[in-house]
Amino acid sequence: MFTGLIIEMGEITSVKMRSGGAVLSLKAREAASAAKLGDSISVNGVCLTVIEKNSDLLSFDLSDETLRSTNLGRLKRGDRVNLEMSLSPDTKIGGHFVTGHVDAVGTIRSKVNIGDMLKIEISAPAKVMNFIVEKGSVAVDGISLTVVDVLNDGFTVVIIPHTAKLTTIGFKGTGDTVNIETDILGKYVARFLNRDEGKDSGLMKALTEGGYV
Repeated sequence: MFTGLIIEMGEITSVKMRSGGAVLSLKAREAASAAKLGDSISVNGVCLTVIEKNSDLLSFDLSDETLRSTNLGRLKRGDRVNLEMSLSPDTKIGGHFVTGHVDAVGTIRSKVNIGDMLKIEISAPAKVMNFIVEKGSVAVDGISLTVVDVLNDGFTVVIIPHTAKLTTIGFKGTGDTVNIETDILGKYVARFLNRDEGKDSGLMKALTEGGYV
């Protein structure tokens, strides 16, 4: 479990393909200093397990499924990625709960400067849009962000200068891909409501009358 607060950007040193997946290696000063073998680290929003550590180098196994369903399969030597250590009992929760299980890959559609801020529009598939709500939380390449506008096939976020400087979202451009994970709380609410749909309309009626749906 993570919070979507990036601690640093790592630099890819190699992506070695092998049967059933690949081994991803990267250079990272802070994450490598704190990590131990077997630790979970969020890499561009994907929860990965440290399988090798050597000074400031970390390595991770990537399954075929991870390569297909996230943008990690597009990485090459020299690319930078967002890194976050997993939650510990003394971690300050300043973002929102992020599982590291990516729902889909989106594409940056536009990027506009608004004063010192960046407004970014991201296209997303319908299965993701079902859980995107205005002013709600979303993880984009592992970064905890707040949704500004909800569109038919995408959404917008506004990036402050601090986030633009310290994460990959600051230099990514139109056409670049991002990993999207929607708020886990929204998923559970939707699952609960869908489970009881057609069986107990009383709950839905009460929620609707109370203005919650």
